[in-house]
Amino acid sequence: MMDYSSFVIDDFDINDYANAILAGEPYPQHQTQFAKPRTGAASKDDISVTISKLDSSIENVGKQIKSLVTTHHEELLHRAVEINNLSGSLTSVRRGLDDVDASLEKLREKIRVPYRILETSAIRLQRTRQASDALRRISRFIVLSRRLDTQMTEFAAFDKPSTAEKKLDNSNRLFADQQDDKERIIAKAALTIAELGALLDGPEDTGDTLKNCLPETGHRTTPTMDALVPLRSVKATLAHVPFIEEARCKVTREMESMIITGLSSLDQSLLASSLQTAHNLCILPTLVQALSKDLCDAVEERIRSTFDLSCISKELVSKENIPSSQGLSYKSRVRTEPTNITAPQWTGALWARLESLVEEMAACCIKVYTLEKALKLKKDPVTQRSFIADVMKVLENKPTSTFWTSVGRSLEKYVRDAAKGSIFLQQTLSAGYPKLLRIFHKLFAKIAVHTDTVYTQSQQSPETILVLRALSTFEDLYLSRSATRLNESVSQAFAGGSRAPPGSNEGVTIARVVMNELDSARFDPLLILAVARNVSAALDGVVMRAEGLISSDRLAVTLLGPMATPQQVLNGQVATCLYYCWTNLEKVAEEHTESAATLVKAGVKKLHLTYDSIIDPLLTAIRRELASIISRLHRVDLQKATNPMAGMAGPSMYMKDLADKLNYVKTQIFINFTSDMTQPWVLSIVRYVIRNFVLHASIAKPLGESGKLQLTTDMTELEFALGAFLGPSSKRGLEAVGEEYKMLRAMRPLLFIDTASLAGPAHTVNLPPLVVLHHILVRSPLPMPHITHGWQEAEYVRWTEEHKQEDAWGLVEAALVGKEGEFVELARKVLRQARGE
Repeated sequence: MMDYSSFVIDDFDINDYANAILAGEPYPQHQTQFAKPRTGAASKDDISVTISKLDSSIENVGKQIKSLVTTHHEELLHRAVEINNLSGSLTSVRRGLDDVDASLEKLREKIRVPYRILETSAIRLQRTRQASDALRRISRFIVLSRRLDTQMTEFAAFDKPSTAEKKLDNSNRLFADQQDDKERIIAKAALTIAELGALLDGPEDTGDTLKNCLPETGHRTTPTMDALVPLRSVKATLAHVPFIEEARCKVTREMESMIITGLSSLDQSLLASSLQTAHNLCILPTLVQALSKDLCDAVEERIRSTFDLSCISKELVSKENIPSSQGLSYKSRVRTEPTNITAPQWTGALWARLESLVEEMAACCIKVYTLEKALKLKKDPVTQRSFIADVMKVLENKPTSTFWTSVGRSLEKYVRDAAKGSIFLQQTLSAGYPKLLRIFHKLFAKIAVHTDTVYTQSQQSPETILVLRALSTFEDLYLSRSATRLNESVSQAFAGGSRAPPGSNEGVTIARVVMNELDSARFDPLLILAVARNVSAALDGVVMRAEGLISSDRLAVTLLGPMATPQQVLNGQVATCLYYCWTNLEKVAEEHTESAATLVKAGVKKLHLTYDSIIDPLLTAIRRELASIISRLHRVDLQKATNPMAGMAGPSMYMKDLADKLNYVKTQIFINFTSDMTQPWVLSIVRYVIRNFVLHASIAKPLGESGKLQLTTDMTELEFALGAFLGPSSKRGLEAVGEEYKMLRAMRPLLFIDTASLAGPAHTVNLPPLVVLHHILVRSPLPMPHITHGWQEAEYVRWTEEHKQEDAWGLVEAALVGKEGEFVELARKVLRQARGE
C-alpha cells in the first residue's frame, strides 16, 4: 500500500518530487545534505519500480473516486442543484451592492460641495475677524498711545515746576499733595505702558503674569489666537514704539528711585506707590527678587570684608601718617597677621568693623521687612489679592526668609574660613565670644522694633538661632576654653592627691571659677546653657576625684583615739572642700535661669551626696559610741544605802568616759572640719546625748536614794561636759539646745517628788510622757517593758529612738495588762493625759 502523505502536503511540488526520484533521495528532502546519490543499474531499477507504483496508485485512486461517486451520486446531484440556486442569489446581491455604491457617490457629492463652500466662507470669516481684531487693537493702541502722551506730559510738568510752583512748594502739605499726584500719574502711566506692550507683543509673549495685571477691557482675545496680526508689522503703530520704549524707561527709572527712597526712609506710602507701579508694569516679582538679591549681596560683601585681614591691614596702613624721607621711601608689604606690637590696633579695628557690620545688617534687615510688610498690605484693586501672593508664584521663599538664609549661610562660610585661615581671628573672637554675642544682641534689639524677631531669656526666634548658629565655630572654641579653665581649677585642687588633699580654699576656688564662667555667659540664654553643661561635667569630675580620695574603711570611722587617724584627716579635708564648693553654688538657682540652674543643680546635688557619704558614717559612729558609753549607766549600783558620813559622791566612771569621748570628738575629729560645718553636728549630738541619757536614767532599776544622788551628780557632770563640747561659739550655752536641755533640767526634780505627784502635769513639765511612765514603773514592783520582751537596755532605748512615741506608749501599756494597784492607775492616768483623753 503506497503512502499518500507526501502528495497531500501544502507545498507539494511535482518537479521537486520527480527530481528526488531521479536523484534517489527521499521526498520531502529533510535530510538532503546527508543523502548519498545512487548511480548505475540500481538507480534505473528504482525509478522503474517507482513509476510502476505511481501507475498502480493512480489506478487505485481512480477506482476509489468512482466508488465514492457511485455511492454518493444522489447527494452530489443535490449539492449541484443548491450551488446553482446560490449562484442566482449572489447575482442579485451583487446588483444591490452596485446600487448602494451609486447612492453613496450621489450622497458624497451632496456633502462635498456644501463643505467646500462652507470652508471657503469660514476662511473669509476668519480673515475678516483677524482684520477686525487688528483694527480694534490698532484703535486701542492709538488711544492708549495718546493717553500715554498726556500722562508723560503731566509727569514732565512735575520734573520742571515753574517759579510760582517752587514758591508754593515751601508748604509741606502742598508738596505732599503734589507728590501723591505724581505717584498716581506714574502708576497710571505704568498701567498704560503694560497694556501697550501687551498689544504690541501679543498674549503669547506676555504670559499669565501680564494677563493678571491688566484689566479685562484692555486685553481681549479672539477664538483663534494663533492667527493674530502682529502690530509691530503695522506702520501706523510702529511709529509710536520709540516713544513707548522711552516712556517705559522713564517710568522704570522713577519707580526704582521711589523704591530706593522708600526703603531708605522707610516710607510705607512711597513704597506702596512704587510697588503698585511695578505691579502695573508686570515686573513686580522680578523687581522684588532683584531687590532681595541686592540686599543679600550687600550683606554678604560686608561680611566678607569684615573678616578679610588684608582689608583691616590696608585700613590701618592708610591711617598711619608716617612721613618718609625723599628718595628713601619704602612701602612695606600688606600683612595678613598682626605682630605683638600691632595686635591691639588690629583688635580694635576688628571690633569696630564688627560694630559697623551689625549696623549695616540691621539696616538691610529692616528694609527687607519693610518691603515684605508693604507687599502684604498692598492688594490688587481688581482681584483683591495681596502682592505677596503674586510674588510667591515666582519666588521660592518670602523675602525675609531668603534674607535670613543668605545671611546665615554667608556668615557661617566666612566665619569658618576666617577661623581656619587666621590664628589672630580665631584667638580674638573665641576669647571675646561674649563680646561678639553682645554685638549681635544689639542687632536683634535694633530690628525688633521693625520686625517680629524676638531674642529673650524665654523665647528665641528661628531667625536669631540661624544667625547665632553661624557663629558656632567661635562658640565651640570659647566653650572649649571655658571647659579647660574649669578642668584646670579641678585638677589644681586635687593635684596633691592624698598627701595634700584639697581643703576649703580649693573648694572656694572651684566655686568661684564656676560662678565666673556662668556670670560671663548669663546675658545669653543659649550660651549659658552650653556653659552650664560644661559646669555639670566639671562638677562630675570633682565628684569622681573626691571619691577616689575618700577612705571608707574601718579606720575612717574609728573612735579609739587618742588621735584622729590619717583616714579621718583625709576625709575631713575632702569633705571641707566639697562643703565649701556646694554651699557656694547653691545660689545658682536664684541668680540664673531655671534651665541653666537645673543643669548645675544636678552636679551640686552629687557634691552634696558625696559630702554626706563622708559625714553620715562618721556621725553615726560617734552617736553609736556615745550611746554605748551611756548604756554603761546600768552597770552602776544605784540602790546601795546612803552613807551619811560620806561627802558628795563624784561622777560615775561612765560619765567621765563620756566627757573624755566628747572632748576627743571635739579636739581630734571635728578639728579636721571648719566651725561652719561642725556647728550643726555639735547641736545634733548634744540633743542626741541628752535624749539617750534621759531615757537610760528613766529605766534605771532598782533605784535607791543614793542612786538618785548619783544620777544628779552625773547630770551635773553631763551639763559641764556638754557645755565644754558646745564651746564658746554658742553664746547661749546649753540653752541653745532647746527642749532637750529643758528635759535634762526637769529630770532632777522628777527623781525626788513623791509618787502621787508623778501624774500631775505641773510637776512633770518639759518631760516626755514616756520618761514619766518609765519612772513610775521604776518605783513600782512592775517589770520594765524591755524586761517583759527580753531586751537589753540599749536595745530598748534604740527601739524608742527609731519608733514613734505612740508605739512606745503602747509597749508600756502592754506591760500593764492584767495588773492592778496604785502604780498601774498612775501609769494609765499619765497615758490618758498623753493621748488627750
